[in-house]
Amino acid sequence: MLALLLFATAMAFTPGPNTLLAAALGANGGLRAASRFVLGVPFGWGLLLLGCALGLGTLVQAAPALRGAIKWGGLAYMLWLAWKLAQSASFGSARDGALDIGFGKGVMLQFVNIKAWMNALVISASWVAVADPMWPRLAVVLPLMMAYGLASNLTYALAGSMLRRWLSQGRRLVMFNRVLATVLVATVAWMATF
Repeated sequence: MLALLLFATAMAFTPGPNTLLAAALGANGGLRAASRFVLGVPFGWGLLLLGCALGLGTLVQAAPALRGAIKWGGLAYMLWLAWKLAQSASFGSARDGALDIGFGKGVMLQFVNIKAWMNALVISASWVAVADPMWPRLAVVLPLMMAYGLASNLTYALAGSMLRRWLSQGRRLVMFNRVLATVLVATVAWMATF
């Protein structure tokens, strides 16, 4: 169990598409505005882990065209999100819909997020589906991993929201959004190598 907790900590709390967007949403719209996305991420990831445990991961690994569609579709979506973030120049942008990334998009992002797939596949293969019956292990691992996802995204959104006052001065918000967008693009470039 210790190995699972260490793996979960590394996967959940290192920067990736989910945490970067949680921080950006917290900074641009506040913690309340980010909360829908923050709640959608662990819910979507839980569905992804459940799907992998039930065989979806095997199907994706066995079908190169499907794997490629998920990968390249996901990378394109993340580039679009980076573009939207880079275009957000004021706190009003978050309120007027320019950064309308709520619960549903938080859920769906997991199905095109390469890091989420890698995480779900490793956990499914290493801790859930290692022996029959898998249900008792899934009943422990699934809520634990969802809690990690919630904690990490809430932490990043909280950090972003705590920066709001500082970001309101001059062009700091614009630069913050562009730096996060650049990091998201760099994450896409890294994920494209897999």
